[in-house]
Amino acid sequence: MGTLPGVEMVTSGLPPKFDALDPELLIDPYPLYRRLRDESPLCRGGPATWAVTRYADVAALLRDPRVGHAFPEELGRPDRLLGTRPNFELPTVVSAIEPPAHTRIRAALSQALTPPVVRGMTALIERTVDELLDTALQRGEFDAVTELAFPLQVAMTCTLVGVPEEDRAEVTRHGVALGRSLILFPFVSPELGDGVPEARWLRDYVAGLVAQRRRRPEDDLVSTLVTTAGRTGELSTDEIVDNVVFLFFAGFETSIHLLASGLSALLSFPDQLARLRADPSLMTTAVEELARYDAPIQWIVRVTSEPVEAAGRTVRAGRMLLLLLASANRDDRQFADPDRVDIGRRPNGQLSFGSGIHRCMGLHLGRAQAAASLRGLLRRCAELEAAGPPVVRPHPNLRGYAAVPVAVRAA
Repeated sequence: MGTLPGVEMVTSGLPPKFDALDPELLIDPYPLYRRLRDESPLCRGGPATWAVTRYADVAALLRDPRVGHAFPEELGRPDRLLGTRPNFELPTVVSAIEPPAHTRIRAALSQALTPPVVRGMTALIERTVDELLDTALQRGEFDAVTELAFPLQVAMTCTLVGVPEEDRAEVTRHGVALGRSLILFPFVSPELGDGVPEARWLRDYVAGLVAQRRRRPEDDLVSTLVTTAGRTGELSTDEIVDNVVFLFFAGFETSIHLLASGLSALLSFPDQLARLRADPSLMTTAVEELARYDAPIQWIVRVTSEPVEAAGRTVRAGRMLLLLLASANRDDRQFADPDRVDIGRRPNGQLSFGSGIHRCMGLHLGRAQAAASLRGLLRRCAELEAAGPPVVRPHPNLRGYAAVPVAVRAA
């Protein structure tokens, strides 16, 4: 039996080595993840780095307070040694800091991203989906990435933040570029850039929005944060700016590919698409299953602040952990028949949105967009099928497609 790409088999008793940048992993990483899980729950991932492969270990480490974002000085300058830092140019983003600052900032942000807020956006989501589908149904086909998921995400994020229509194209361009550079951390990616110009441009833009909303509040996230800060004093201007920038770009990749990749998965399992059409009450579990099946973010980085027991080994303080979310989501120790879509799967503790105190703050909006889009497609399309093979967008960490061609016929 040959060795799979990305796995370096050794005979010294050491765990296998996981190379996240192996180009052969970019199209279909799941056979590799299966082999890794079978070989070892903990794999060598590079200098001072371990990759964690199995569900139980990944889930536990996501919730472990000893595993966070603080880079130890002994690793040197992470921005020079490893590439982009997760909080460069945005030092107070909630995903890159630890309590007590994390607890304070997340509590304020949560007020602007509650399920009731998202429910209030449902009519806008559905109306936007319908408008996007009008053109698709006239042509009889569309691309789920560029003609549905991407424009929907742009519209919803800009509306939530309060970006005026005339600024959206430029803000979106900078947000997408910044998101793609940050999500690759901790690996160098010259072709994607380091994100510094985009971060600075967006900070300046959002600082301008904050100043405007202080003078004249509106019904948007920036106004909510400004009002909260003025009333309680819990957020500084820099904290508002950093976290609005973060919330803007962070949702692009995850929400776009949750919808586009999820639709591609449903088209690959037509029995499950038919099942969802016959029983729309399964939509909530269907969205969770699509997130599990093909995680938009394949792995995330954490750092140990003190020795941690992981998968039967003691990992020393100051070590990086690559938590392989996508591998955990396909672990047959946790999920029956994990390589198959089952829209009624219960329970489904998928880890695509993370877990613990750093769980994705935009998950309610991402779920709502995916559910509303699928409902709209099923309601308006009598026929829905692949119009060609999806085109994978090669990326070491962002699992998604450049194109998902879909053929449709109006109901």
